[in-house]
Parts: sequence; C-alpha cells; structure tokens
Amino acid sequence: MRRWPYTFAVAVALAITATAVASSVYLGLPLKDPEGFLGPAYVRLPLLALMFFAAGIIPSAIKRAGIRKLPQGIAVAVREEWSLKRVGYIATGLITFYACYVSYRNLKSYLPVYRDGVLEDNLLVEFDHWMMFGSNPALVMHELMGTDVTAQILSFAYIAYLPLIPVTLGAFLVLSRDLSIGAWYSTALGLNWVLGTISYYILPTVGPAFWQPQLFTDLSTTNVTALQQSLFRARVDVLADPWVSERIHGVAGFASLHTSVTFTAALFVGRTGQRLVVRIAAWVFFLLTILATVYFGWHYIADVIGGIVIGWMAVSIGAWATGNRGRRRRRNLKDDDQPATVTADPSDAGASSA
Repeated sequence: MRRWPYTFAVAVALAITATAVASSVYLGLPLKDPEGFLGPAYVRLPLLALMFFAAGIIPSAIKRAGIRKLPQGIAVAVREEWSLKRVGYIATGLITFYACYVSYRNLKSYLPVYRDGVLEDNLLVEFDHWMMFGSNPALVMHELMGTDVTAQILSFAYIAYLPLIPVTLGAFLVLSRDLSIGAWYSTALGLNWVLGTISYYILPTVGPAFWQPQLFTDLSTTNVTALQQSLFRARVDVLADPWVSERIHGVAGFASLHTSVTFTAALFVGRTGQRLVVRIAAWVFFLLTILATVYFGWHYIADVIGGIVIGWMAVSIGAWATGNRGRRRRRNLKDDDQPATVTADPSDAGASSA
C-alpha cells in the first residue's frame, strides 16, 4: 500500500471526513453540501468527472480517426490508453480531493459554534500596521492603484480561482501519463483544505472586510462585492441560530487558502517542470490573487504569509507521500504510464524534506 501514490491521500480524506461527521453528530448540526458553480454534489462531481474524461479521450480520438469517425476513434483510444488502473487513479484523485473539500467547508461552518465569540482580528490588524509602518495595507493599495479599473481586474482574477482549481486538477489527473503526478497534485490540494481548517481553529478571524467594512466602501461594485455580501448574509443567518439556518458559514481569515492553493499550483508546476508559459501564468495568477485578497479586504498580511507556508507544506508533503521527492523532469503526454525519472537536485533539498 505504501507504493500506491494515493495511500496517504485516502488516509487524510478519511480522517477529515470522520472529523466532520463526528463534529456533525456532536454539535447536532447536519453536514451540508457547499454547492458550487455546477450545482449540487450529486450533479457536480459526476459532471466534472465526465468532463475530465472527455478532455482526455476526445482529442486523442480525433487525432486517431478524425471527426467523421469519432466513435471509432473513441473506442480505439479507450481500448489502447484507458486501463482500469488509470481510470481508478483518476477517480481516486477526484474523490479524495472532493471529500477533503466538503469536510473542510463543513468544519469551517462549525467554527463559530466551536469558538463562540472568539476572534483575533485585532491582533492581525496590529500586525498589518506594524508591517506597513503604521498604515493599513488595503488603503495604501487603494490610494496607489485606484478603486475602479483595478477593482474590476482584481475581481476577475479572484473569482476565476473558483473554476480554475478543479480544472487544473482535472488536467493533471487526466493528461499526465505519469499517474503519480496527478496523485501528487490531488494530495497537495487536499492537504490545503486540511491544513487550512486547522489554521482557522488555531487563530479564528473574519478578515478586514468583515471586521472593518467601512475601509472598503469606496471600491467600485464588482463580483467580489456580491460574493462578500452573500457571505455576510450567510454568516449573520448562521450566527443567529446555526441549528435552524440552512446556510453554510464561509467566513474565516487565517490563513488565506486562496493564497495557499494558488501558491501550491505555482510551486507544483515549477517542481514538475511544466512549460515556461504555464509556469509564468501560474506565478502571475498567484501574485494577482495575493493583491486581490488584501485589496478587497479578504485577508491580512499574516493570512497571506500563513497561506504561503501551507502551500509549501502541501506540495512538500504531497511529494513525499506520492514518491515524488526532488525535482522531476517534464514528461511528454505521449510517454507511457511508468513513473517519471526522479533526479536529485540540491536546490530542492529543503523543499522536499517535509
């Protein structure tokens, strides 16, 4: 079992799922489905799986037989490229990722009940002011970058995170013939949800936009505005009576999981030697995400730092758990299903020793 790259991910998924179920029973609160942009879980997960499998099969089928003979091409592609082992690995990656995510969302929703009235935002406000020599970082950004065009650009980047993460997971699970690469990424993403949950309970905060909302009233209206208002209404409803509310609580500041997940993605594509354009795009998106989280008041500077630490830990632990320690050379998608050659790189000794 240790040689199976998903052993650790399955254990982590079972542990956090058991924790969420035990919390639900202990608190007398139901487990809830955090509905996403594709609808409820029983629709979303099978649909995502079908989309990912189609993305892996159809291009190969067209290349083999052309569009006119697509059914024959699909049959050949499935027979020659899609072993039960490969399908099982991809399904395991999706299920463990989703189990960790759903459990994380529910445990995040239970946070106000477990830590009733305990918030440490004042501590992080003071740290922000210390880091910025007495100024508020969000207000400094508003002054330097403006509150109209910049708000629209950063809002687009922030909201794009929601569909991009499952899409990148599907890409690495389906398109990489080295099955341990997909396992590594899936494990790393799952660890983000687990480590993020732990950080929420260690230092419960709500973030600047919910702690000092008056600082962000000059920003132009964006999709982030609507999202923050929706989260605020859900928070008020849950706090009023969590046993009656049908909403799921989604406000927590430390650490920033937008930061941790995008840092995980950027670090991962570098460690796996993806194409230069992919690496550049990942790091640019990560930097835009950091700017957006502070600009809109989602997070404090300490949240961003915590998110980077979680992202590094997730990639490093994921590398160890899936047998991918050290930097890996980039593999062509036409390679076989055997693991990529692992070469030691002294520069990676620290990053892969977790």
